Amino acid sequence: MAKSNRFKERDNASYKREIKNIDTKEGRKDPLIVLSFKDFDRSQGQSFVCWEKEHLLALAVSRLHELCQLTVGQATAQQIVKPYTKTIFPSHSKFKQPQYVMPDVIWCSMHIQGKECIIGYFERNIFNIVFLDKNHDFWPTRK
Repeated sequence: MAKSNRFKERDNASYKREIKNIDTKEGRKDPLIVLSFKDFDRSQGQSFVCWEKEHLLALAVSRLHELCQLTVGQATAQQIVKPYTKTIFPSHSKFKQPQYVMPDVIWCSMHIQGKECIIGYFERNIFNIVFLDKNHDFWPTRK
């Protein structure tokens, strides 16, 4: 008795699938920003609890939500995220670069309100959050 190969017997109609209602962003060439806390440094800057007590955490999450609606190019062009391209890690920073973060990343800041910032870096479209900087100590500036 010869075996029937059911995969060779299929016609074009059998391959058609029902299209599900999935929202897609057609025509978008660059992926949207996603967030990562894998490199979050708990030993420097502030904690999430501290930011929550100072009513900054909800505002930060709201700003991060807005960030995730953009591509990296859009976020930097609109200056929502500002890369520090002149130096690898600021020499006058009150922070120290964590050993587990590659030394050649381009550090970025995202202001929440006033001087409060989220500090991190991009790896393709992933924004790796490393520090919560309530006092603008990552890149201190003169007043």
